[in-house]
Amino acid sequence: MGRAGGAGNAAALAYPDAKQERRGTMAARRILITGAASGIGAATARAFAAPGVALMLHTRANREALARVAAAARDKGAQVAEAFGDFTEAEAPARLVAESVAVLGGLDVLVANAGFADRTQISALTDAGFAKSHEAITFSLLRLARAAAPHLAAGSDPRLIAVSSFVAHLFRNDVTTFPASAAAKAAVEALVRALAIEWAPKVTVNAVVPGYTRKDPGAHAALSAAQWEEITARIPLRRLGTPDDVAATIAFLASAGAGYITGQSIHVSGGVVM
Repeated sequence: MGRAGGAGNAAALAYPDAKQERRGTMAARRILITGAASGIGAATARAFAAPGVALMLHTRANREALARVAAAARDKGAQVAEAFGDFTEAEAPARLVAESVAVLGGLDVLVANAGFADRTQISALTDAGFAKSHEAITFSLLRLARAAAPHLAAGSDPRLIAVSSFVAHLFRNDVTTFPASAAAKAAVEALVRALAIEWAPKVTVNAVVPGYTRKDPGAHAALSAAQWEEITARIPLRRLGTPDDVAATIAFLASAGAGYITGQSIHVSGGVVM
């Protein structure tokens, strides 16, 4: 994607004859997943990967991890392209959508998952730090949606699914807050409802709201084992969520069976938010 990493070349190498392949196989679903190199995004790619599915997988910079996710999806029979870009750059979301449509031949599903968590408390939070969360999370969804709108409207059973977070809902004095992230994710859920109205009846728009979710093996753990045990004890289902738990809900919302669900924020949190 231009300055952000030359994804045009990467996509061409990963998927050299996209349009010809699509004409021959007619991929059942053409899906763009942002933030697909790890965690929920990677699990979502695995959940969708199957013969007849064409995936565009995006990451900001984690190229090696994305390549592994792409290879696993190809092993399951999916057609896969890779793209790179930093969503704090205002032009990056539209470039990604344009590249995805060019490579995949259209767009049926957009999963807006890219983002990051910022624990900085308000007393230390700068204007620039607050704005960075909104650029990467809120504005990226807005910009992706604007660019994808005509392509989704022309797609088959079109869906936009945004990944929010429980941090936009859980505020207690015994729980660490994420002020910038919480505000950005709350705005995401508001945008989801507004888009659901504006895009009806053609395109459904929903959010998935993960709770405490396990990191990938080897990923940096923000809390100690004892802290995780304490958190787990407060979750009604008495376990942390997994990326696969969240990906299963995303896959359902993208299915034909979810065609009468729109404008919803569906919590996948083991009951930590009710």
